[in-house]
Parts: sequence; structure tokens; C-alpha cells
Amino acid sequence: MNTKKLEARDLSCIRDERTLFENLNFILKSGQILLIEGRNGAGKTSLLRILTGFRQPDAGNLFWNEALIDDTQEFYQDTAYIGHNNGLKDTLTAQENLHYAQALATSTLTIDDVLEKVGLNGYQETLVRFMSAGQRRRLALARLLCTHKPLWILDEPFTSLDRASIKLFEQFIENHANQGGLVIMTSHHDTSIPHTLLQKIHL
Repeated sequence: MNTKKLEARDLSCIRDERTLFENLNFILKSGQILLIEGRNGAGKTSLLRILTGFRQPDAGNLFWNEALIDDTQEFYQDTAYIGHNNGLKDTLTAQENLHYAQALATSTLTIDDVLEKVGLNGYQETLVRFMSAGQRRRLALARLLCTHKPLWILDEPFTSLDRASIKLFEQFIENHANQGGLVIMTSHHDTSIPHTLLQKIHL
């Protein structure tokens, strides 16, 4: 995986005439994980929406590999985003949902491999609407393994997961960073990810 860098310069966000954050700066490089902390309403999800292009910052700029993000499509091609909502089709099976995700990017893993890794082997033909909340979340996060994207942006990725599943996905996140990937995430959970990989921003 080629070396990548995301840089935020003087980002500001205003919502309902209230400044959520301003003059926010950070640099994230390959092999690093950025953990965004803060109380509810502090602007964590708004920051992720800015990073993923769903919202424009009220001030400041973002750069991907030194290029202004507004001037390049490379950033969006390199990014995988999992938000609060799982983004799954309830009327499709687990296998079909991952098939659509995998069609958008290359991966060295088969769908069966991915389902086994996230503890959903045997659920290939199960419709999503019949899965538990925890199973749906695991399936949503499984898309990260289906798409070979350098940058993962994750909004509360551990929602609805039990302790064993949290530990499993923390390992996936750690492995991704160790292989040269970048991760930006929000979380209300304490994490066991090594501090040597972590940067933190508190909003």
C-alpha cells in the first residue's frame, strides 16, 4: 500500500448558529489511527461528514497527498466510510449486500472468506431483515474487508457489537494500520488498540 497522508488545515464547523469547532488542524499518515472524542453534540459526526464530503467546512481545507481534496477524485476512490446507519439493503441477503460492495473495489478476499472472518459463515443466504442488530453491524463493517481502500472513516463502529465482536474489529483496524492503512473513527468505547498507533482529537 503506497504511503498516504490526510491533512486538515483550520477546519471550522457551524451548525444552527453554534460553532462546533474551529481552527482544527491534524495530519494523519499511513499506519496511523485518529480517534475523535467528545460529548454528544460536540461535532464528531459533523467532522466525519466534512471528511467524507457530505458537508462542506465553514472554513478551512482538506488535503489528500498534498492535493486539495476539492481538486482530486483520488481521495474518494481511496476512502471507505461506515456511518451510524449500516447502509444495508434489508431485502437482500448477506452475500448479495457484500457482492454490491465488492463490485465497487478490488479485494483479495472472497465473500465467503469475509463472512467467515466476521463470524457470519452460514448466513450467506440470510436476508438482512432477519438478522440481529449485532449481525447487521458486523455485516456492515465486513464491507471494509471487501474493498481494498487505504482510508477507513468509521462513525461509532462498535455500536450493537458484543465484547468479542468489538475485540475482533479492533484487531481488523489495528491490522489495517499495521499494513499501511489510515483510520479515522469516533467511539464511546474504551479501546485496546495500541497507543503507539493512536492519535486523539477531543472536540
